[in-house]
Amino acid sequence: MNAPLNDAPPVVTFPVEQRCLNVEAFSLAYGHKPALKALTLEVPRHRVTAFIGPSGCGKSSLLRAFNRLHDLNENAAHQGRIQLEGDDIYAPNLNVSQLRRRVGMVFQSPNPFPMSIYENVAFGLRLERRLPKRQRDDIIEWALTAAALWDEVKDQLHRSAWQLSGGQQQRLVIARTLAVKPEVLLLDEPASALDPISTLKIEELIRNLKNELTLILVTHNMQQAARVSDYTAFLHSGELVEYGPTDQVFTNPQRPRTENYITGRVI
Repeated sequence: MNAPLNDAPPVVTFPVEQRCLNVEAFSLAYGHKPALKALTLEVPRHRVTAFIGPSGCGKSSLLRAFNRLHDLNENAAHQGRIQLEGDDIYAPNLNVSQLRRRVGMVFQSPNPFPMSIYENVAFGLRLERRLPKRQRDDIIEWALTAAALWDEVKDQLHRSAWQLSGGQQQRLVIARTLAVKPEVLLLDEPASALDPISTLKIEELIRNLKNELTLILVTHNMQQAARVSDYTAFLHSGELVEYGPTDQVFTNPQRPRTENYITGRVI
């Protein structure tokens, strides 16, 4: 852990060979309203990193910056740089569609397509390339297994995805995202609309998936961040206040603002 210099936030850094994403003085605004203010941080490969902070602090804006979803907002403007495995994701010649295959995203509410379980998972594969049926079947089984759903649906793959429970639908969406083999999985409040049992399954899934890829989680649930993440970044008013190993951030925060937020005081 590097000691803070002057008024810089306490942040953890990683050797180059361990970095997946590198954010350098990144700012984002929607019109005249700043959402992120000169953020600098590194996201390690094959770990779970959680972004916490009050509503409107910028954590979801930062998450969406990693696959350039804010490009869909014509009022959005950015400064600074974000690199994915050394590639500048804002380079003029970058293929944004390819970036979004490398950086998948799962949203707060499950959004399965109005088709079968099988076709939901196969959707991205069919868009990407033609595969022999046996190879496609193998990938679909792998993705559903990785999403902890295969044993529950293997005998009903042609059933409508809309007939699944909310928790099963969210795991199906994760399987659909995994099928195209992303390098990073972005999770924006993935369990906030689910019951406690489904939430525990999603959390277990998150812990297991870091063997396959890098995960970044946005959550308002600090207990969830403490349970599943390896590193935690606390954001407030678009600024990075503190970033470090999760145990340290929650038990020995370096900044009073972090401590006040974690303990429920007004910040």
